[in-house]
Amino acid sequence: MTGISQLVGEFMIRVLIVDDSVFMRKLLTDLFAEESDYLVVDTARNGREAIDKIRWVKPDVITLDVEMPVLNGIQALETIMRENPTPVVMISSLTQTGAEATLKALELGAVDFVAKAKGPIANISNVKNEILMKCRAAAKVNIKRLIQRPYPPTFSSHSKPAVSSLATLSDSLIAGKIVAIGASTGGPRALQDIITNLPGNLPCGILVVQHMPPGFTKSLAERLNSLSALAVKEAEDNDIVLPGLVLIAPGDYHMTLTRERGKPIIKLNQNPPIGGHRPAVDPMLESVAQVFGNKAIGVILTGMGHDGSKGLRAIKDQHGYTIAEDQSTAVVFGMPKAAIELGVVDKIAPVTGIAAEIVKAVTN
Repeated sequence: MTGISQLVGEFMIRVLIVDDSVFMRKLLTDLFAEESDYLVVDTARNGREAIDKIRWVKPDVITLDVEMPVLNGIQALETIMRENPTPVVMISSLTQTGAEATLKALELGAVDFVAKAKGPIANISNVKNEILMKCRAAAKVNIKRLIQRPYPPTFSSHSKPAVSSLATLSDSLIAGKIVAIGASTGGPRALQDIITNLPGNLPCGILVVQHMPPGFTKSLAERLNSLSALAVKEAEDNDIVLPGLVLIAPGDYHMTLTRERGKPIIKLNQNPPIGGHRPAVDPMLESVAQVFGNKAIGVILTGMGHDGSKGLRAIKDQHGYTIAEDQSTAVVFGMPKAAIELGVVDKIAPVTGIAAEIVKAVTN
């Protein structure tokens, strides 16, 4: 029987479950056991136990809890990515602390995360499909793309204008062009690579849709703001698009653009999710195409699915400029591939070259 199990295992996604809760380990084990393409090869109660087990069970993907005793998820992830690089999906709590820790994990090389509601008894029924989908995607990732990424450049934070001071100058700072960026799985690291390499005096505004739940987008904005020469904030309804300002769509809200009294204004809504996403990339890009026409620059980064393709087509129809991340750096080459296959991409570039392409497009 052992030989047969080994043979079957070769055609299945081998999962290591790491969680300090017996209940959660059982829930996750049962969840994967119901699927014909998964095999739970082992479980671990903490990060230290996980590191020891990885060496001999050699999983295809690891689900890793953030908060654990002995060695927490972040500490364990650092060691895993250094010693035995393996695709990891973090299981995070829907809290501010959980959001900050999750962003740190994505920076260290985790492929993705699933946010679960915190309670006396953890419940994963509402994120069951998300866990299965994200672990399937993670198992296919080229792990080399998640390690050895360059650190962001250092910049003088005192030279960056505050968002509040930008707003007071709004009448004299209305943007002539606009950059709109869409991303999903692998997006937070790609955004960090790009936004931290853009100059603080970029003469246009930037809009970002990153598929993320509420709370996490705020932490992402704060993280990027601390690293970037540009001002970065989570978008609010009626924000004005300004040069030198990056506005990130808040989790659970679609973000679109309109023009009022000559100014480009952000509008947020809770229309139904599109392709399972809210925010979705397409509504943002389509509205940007309408408002800015041939002055719009659309960018599609790493992610599952095809969100953003319709939006890039709208920008192309208005004779704007479009960029997609190259397969060589995309953690998941889904969204860029869909846009490229649709024939609506002007420039394909690795993530490390996209900041330069944006600057070129904005200043030409």
